[in-house]
Amino acid sequence: MAGFGHGTRRYPRSRGRTWSRTGPDRATLGIVGTICAVAGFFVLGIILGPVAIACGWLAMGRSWTGARPVPALIALVLGAIDTLLAIIWLAGAATPGNGMF
Repeated sequence: MAGFGHGTRRYPRSRGRTWSRTGPDRATLGIVGTICAVAGFFVLGIILGPVAIACGWLAMGRSWTGARPVPALIALVLGAIDTLLAIIWLAGAATPGNGMF
């Protein structure tokens, strides 16, 4: 049912097969993730670390195969380190007797 004057041969990829162009592109996500990872070392590492991981993963195209853009890989690695350090810091701050003497 290709009716209403629009044939299927003219625009075969016009509906539902192309990627949406409204969201941020991969290069932007890689740069944003890298900025979040670097900022996470100084403030709010427990929040900015996972954000950097998510941005890096999305910038890599949600796949480990193929070409990996450098900002995306930096965001992913630094975000993981940042999250790990924040978890260790929170676990150390929650030990019993911390700050007693």
